[in-house]
Amino acid sequence: MPTSKKKTDKNSGSGPKLLSGGNPQIPKGEGDKPVQDYIKAMPGWKSPVGKRIDRLVSRTVPDVHKAVKWNQPFYGHEGDGWFLSFRCYTQYVQLQFLNGTSLDPMPPKESKHPGMRYLDIHEGDDLDEGRLVSWIEQASKQPGSTL
Repeated sequence: MPTSKKKTDKNSGSGPKLLSGGNPQIPKGEGDKPVQDYIKAMPGWKSPVGKRIDRLVSRTVPDVHKAVKWNQPFYGHEGDGWFLSFRCYTQYVQLQFLNGTSLDPMPPKESKHPGMRYLDIHEGDDLDEGRLVSWIEQASKQPGSTL
């Protein structure tokens, strides 16, 4: 009797594929839904960090435009480019302020990209929400990056 082999997708039932460092592979798309799909797919402790960042940005910039590009959420003003994105790495979630050198004080981590600064959030970090809100407000008022 012939045996039938069941075709299985290695990602079947487990959600989006995680790329190196645990960054979710989410199809690009505009709006809140792809961003929420990305956040939901963030592994372990990183997903609540993503929810917190998204909540802070949405509350601070009520008319924010959201999208997923290059497997990470972007925040900006429609037609005016992007001011913030984030992504998962193995040990941290990295906030990317696309115009971070114009923020006061600047986010702590330098970038190879002109104007960009980073904030790495590790598991258990005590986030200074006041500082984050200040950076989000400042960044949202700068010209956006069109990457």
